[in-house]
Amino acid sequence: MSTTLAAAPLRIPSFADVETAHQRIAGAAHRTPVLTSRTADERVGGELFFKAENLQRVGAFKFRGAFNAVAALGPDTRTVVAFSSGNHAQAVACAARLQGKAAVIVMPHDAPAIKVAATRGYGAEIVFYDRYGEDRAALAARVAAEREAALIHPYDNPDVIAGQGTAGLELIEDAGPLDILLTPLGGGGLLAGCALAAKALLPECHVIGVEPEAGNDGQQSLEKGEIVHIGVPRSIADGALTTHLGEHNFPILQRAVDRVVTVSDAQLVETMRFLAERMKLIVEPTGCLAAAAILQGVVSAEGKRVGIVLSGGNVDLKTFAALVG
Repeated sequence: MSTTLAAAPLRIPSFADVETAHQRIAGAAHRTPVLTSRTADERVGGELFFKAENLQRVGAFKFRGAFNAVAALGPDTRTVVAFSSGNHAQAVACAARLQGKAAVIVMPHDAPAIKVAATRGYGAEIVFYDRYGEDRAALAARVAAEREAALIHPYDNPDVIAGQGTAGLELIEDAGPLDILLTPLGGGGLLAGCALAAKALLPECHVIGVEPEAGNDGQQSLEKGEIVHIGVPRSIADGALTTHLGEHNFPILQRAVDRVVTVSDAQLVETMRFLAERMKLIVEPTGCLAAAAILQGVVSAEGKRVGIVLSGGNVDLKTFAALVG
């Protein structure tokens, strides 16, 4: 007689987990400023509040989730493994170093040089792979098994999701009531975490995720009611080139996200230019996704108070100059 073991139930994070994460990362993560622009407000006919996570440690919101997830492991775990095109890589490397752990990061060969250099600078070992021909998750799992290490998924991890949600929590605390909250959408960790915060603190707030036009798997998934897998997208938004959402964040997105929209690479470039010229901010293409949706008119801000997460600023200056010049 044979038996089949049931899969362990998913641990879906709640707003209480976001609050716990906020306490856990206090003193390690920066409380980044919420910025405003009269020019931006006049352009869209509303009030915009930009959460400047490009000024976060390691230059991106990813530090929040990474630090929370590493801290949740406890002292017995000596090594952590992650896979990422750059921002999660840097975040895990930095979080591990701060907490006395070793880090091994699986990165694509074509990851931005600035992100590779920064990850190495935090003391991590890097294992490269071909993003168009290899399965990064399988490779990272194999490395973790070989090293007897903990694998910290960039977005399909409840502690990562809770940590990312602290960006939304702080934005709402500092900006006050919002009619709309927008965040970039890649794998879904940031959007899910911020949606938890928004719906707990502002139940009527309209939560919107923004994907690159070339990779709208999240939009397709919410429309279809199941996680849709796509091929690796090709877009300048290198931090959002995911092929599917996570099992831990998808139920949250289904419950708490009102819609998902997309923007083009051209709209991202125009937004990068606006933020640099008018707000003196260097924001990477992925970090501009949410802002582009508002500033380029994909989502109307007319008469609304709108929170926008600028998720990161890790872009090589030569690349930045070539795009916006």
